[in-house]
Amino acid sequence: MLARFVRVLAVSAAVLVMPAAARAQDSAIRLEIRSVGDSVFTFNSSPVSWIARGQQGIVVDPRRRDVLVARFRVLSVDAGVGNALILGQTQPVSTDHVALLREPRPRWFSSKTFWFGVAAGAAGGFVVGKIF
Repeated sequence: MLARFVRVLAVSAAVLVMPAAARAQDSAIRLEIRSVGDSVFTFNSSPVSWIARGQQGIVVDPRRRDVLVARFRVLSVDAGVGNALILGQTQPVSTDHVALLREPRPRWFSSKTFWFGVAAGAAGGFVVGKIF
């Protein structure tokens, strides 16, 4: 009986420790690269409005099953065209590649869940304070 319990505990621990499936590019948007310079490139930023200066992303090669080509930082965005600085690359960036950017997460204080928790905590603290 004890051996069975130990086996079940070991399997449960192994399942909890195993990494989940990689979801590196699930939430990223693909952007067409328009032109490439020595250490900069321009991309089409018109499909989305949340791209801003300072965001970081990656460049992948869709013909080679999205292999990583480079990492970049957005320098500016004007009239649907974004300019990016290449921070590091595994091969030269070309217009055949695509840029991937993730939408930034909302700030913690703009979440409804946060403010609901604040209100519930304040109400609970008030009630407990009145009781004791």
